[in-house]
Amino acid sequence: MGKLFGTDGVRGLANAQLDGMLAFKLGQAGAYVLTREKHRPKILIGRDTRLSGDMLEAAIVAGICSVGAEAVVAGVLPTPAVAYLTRHYGADAGVVISASHNSMEYNGIKFFDYRGYKLPDELEERIENIIFDNTEALPVPVGIEIGRRVRARDVTRDYIDFLASTVNGLSLYGIRAVVDCANGAAYEVAPKVLSKLGVQVIPIHDDPDGININQHCGSTHPERLMSYVLETGSDIGLAFDGDADRLILVDEHGKLVDGDQIMAICGISMHSRGVLHKNTVVTTVMSNLGLDLALKKEGCNIVKTKVGDRYVLEEMLAQGYNFGGEQSGHLIFLEHNTTGDGILTALQIMSIMKGSNKSLSKLSSVMTKLPQVLANAKVNDDKKAALSDDPVIQQEIKNIESKFMENGRVLIRASGTEPLIRVMIEGPDQTTVERYAYQLARLIEQRLG
Repeated sequence: MGKLFGTDGVRGLANAQLDGMLAFKLGQAGAYVLTREKHRPKILIGRDTRLSGDMLEAAIVAGICSVGAEAVVAGVLPTPAVAYLTRHYGADAGVVISASHNSMEYNGIKFFDYRGYKLPDELEERIENIIFDNTEALPVPVGIEIGRRVRARDVTRDYIDFLASTVNGLSLYGIRAVVDCANGAAYEVAPKVLSKLGVQVIPIHDDPDGININQHCGSTHPERLMSYVLETGSDIGLAFDGDADRLILVDEHGKLVDGDQIMAICGISMHSRGVLHKNTVVTTVMSNLGLDLALKKEGCNIVKTKVGDRYVLEEMLAQGYNFGGEQSGHLIFLEHNTTGDGILTALQIMSIMKGSNKSLSKLSSVMTKLPQVLANAKVNDDKKAALSDDPVIQQEIKNIESKFMENGRVLIRASGTEPLIRVMIEGPDQTTVERYAYQLARLIEQRLG
């Protein structure tokens, strides 16, 4: 059996690794596996603005209809909108055609179940088994049993109404915001909902042409946003990615505020209002140690998972937590939505600004980011597993950690796609951290290279 699904659906070079035939088969198998028992299954489909979206949408719609399901085409929508509207409309599943923050030549397909959650490994494996090994016979309806394509109506309005409801009637009047839509899925929804709530919106990169998505803009390229916030005297800058499930901020001084700092602001605010379940924030092992220190200082707990927002969500659902996210800007407010939602996150931050009468720079000062250095050690793939058993490497890790006490850490993990061991070290001093990181990477290469 082959392997299609990564940590965030199926992704690849459009019309090469991810072509129309594969999209067709994913539509067939996905609709079959995710359909509950009912007369006419309904699958909601959204997409971002990239050029290949038309081709892949047509193919996946054909696959869905070929097994007797109804394909409800919503057009360009943020990924979290599809997650929410799948629940809201009572659909059997949702499909998003997007490669998120990747450049336009890539695309991806990801599924949500009827509750708006990303699929667990066992369902993804079942879909893969059907596609590669024909492990289950798919239905082949004829006549009136063939599915049809219908156009969804009012999807933008319904999602905007939902987003506006999450601030509980609070007006955001008086906030001036530069909004970088990444020429992606947020280009229509984000300015509309912010304007509806009273924000003075200055939109940039809001004119998608199918090619310019994420091109020198958005959450992975915030440089223009940083300067434009200063030029316009704005209170905040918002940088979304191509499918608007992540958010990076810029404060009024033109400085970046990343996902860890956003989690610190929101987690502490939720704690003070008594709405942070089990007084805990869930994040990944890559989050800055400064987040741990900031949350603990305010009496909050922190739980860490493997890298990937799906693992954050799994931990939240398993343990009853309601807030978590990643350094990259994927934040999950589980009382509102079932996946990372950049626009929702922006509204929560601006609500805190308005309610506290504090600037973003003042709010983000609750967390001091510790210097964090990443270094790669080139190793043989067959020696990656020996990392944890090598006494020299393990002793050196202990030596470094003992020098930091509780103000630093060492994180070592093997790359899943390259012959590399990734070394991440945090500590209070940039020079010291760099020295230890590259020293440890060289040692790993000597022992395992």
